[in-house]
Amino acid sequence: MHDLPGVRRRSVSSWPSSAGRWPLARPVWPCTISPAPGAAVREVLVVRGLLAAGGIVREVGRARSPRRPAPIRELLAELGRRPLSADLALSPDARTRQGSAVSSRRGGTGPASTADGHPVKLLLNLGATRDVAAAAAADSEGVGLLRTEFLFLDKGKAPTLSEQREAYRDVFTAFPGRRVVLRTLDAGADKPMPFLGLEAEPNPALGVRGLRIARTRPEVLATQLQAVAEAADGTRAEVWVMAPMVATAQEAAWFTTQARQYGLGVVGVMVEVPAAAVRAGQVLDAVDFASLGTNDLAQYTLAVDRMTGGLADLLDYWQPALLDLVAGTAAAGRDRGKPVGVCGEMAGDPLLALVLTGLGATSLSMAPASIADVRAALAGQTLATCEELAQLALAAPSARQARSAVASAIGG
Repeated sequence: MHDLPGVRRRSVSSWPSSAGRWPLARPVWPCTISPAPGAAVREVLVVRGLLAAGGIVREVGRARSPRRPAPIRELLAELGRRPLSADLALSPDARTRQGSAVSSRRGGTGPASTADGHPVKLLLNLGATRDVAAAAAADSEGVGLLRTEFLFLDKGKAPTLSEQREAYRDVFTAFPGRRVVLRTLDAGADKPMPFLGLEAEPNPALGVRGLRIARTRPEVLATQLQAVAEAADGTRAEVWVMAPMVATAQEAAWFTTQARQYGLGVVGVMVEVPAAAVRAGQVLDAVDFASLGTNDLAQYTLAVDRMTGGLADLLDYWQPALLDLVAGTAAAGRDRGKPVGVCGEMAGDPLLALVLTGLGATSLSMAPASIADVRAALAGQTLATCEELAQLALAAPSARQARSAVASAIGG
């Protein structure tokens, strides 16, 4: 156990000063923490309650219900896997009350848009079937990231076609008339799945994960795509499917061909490898849409392993280099008339949401608790202002200065 005072300093220093912002309605409430405190917390036993450091760890950036604690193993994996903000979330009840107040006062409800009417789809990240009902009740336009790993974890063998079909159908049925973007299996690296029989790798984050698993286990992807197609049939959800860890236009084209064989009509890829962002035009020529997975894109762009807490200052979503890649990918989508969304953690930051909109993101996918604040932020600015804010961030020499410039421009 080390650097617990550092965890407390980073957490407490991030609390906004406005009165009532952090009401402690329960003894246990969700929080997200940055990689530096995450590195420390990995060395301690995480329990349901207060940590001596002053932080309360229960849920880490997942789009699951905040009323249910994550299993310890999943929590620790998340701490190492994702570059999270040092932004403490409200208790479930308090967040609901505040979100309703913010929506009614500033952002309204229903489809989100900027002050001058430019639409931005606000979608949800979803990672467990037990959260479907709560997610469906949220004021969103659907699911921007359905993680399918929940079906595969802790399995001695791959789930059957029928098991997958029924699980996906439960989700699709809950979102009639709304979009559901399903990501195919993103195993490997921090999510090892023994039934895949993958060999141990010295650097699994750069190894066989995501779509690359199909190189040796093509039947796993084939079964999943068939299950998605069969589950979508007969439901009224707008089902899209995308592949993770795509690096080249050739991989994107191959995945599109596989998905089309099962009758899936809207096929896309995650842009989380810098190579795909640099050649986004060619990648988008092969698919119908792209979704920027900025958690991994940040890690790979800055060459910072998420497990390395001492380099947390580099793993910052305001890094201009990361924003450059987002801008280039969004521009490629705009040129081709194809949507480009963001489903990483940065999409749920109200200030960054303005920048992402200005860069050309057509949708933002986030945890349900972030929807109201992002909707309100967008409603307060015109598209032209968002574009000006984006240019300020791109022109900044550092992440800190990018955020400061944008915050200052809107009086924050």
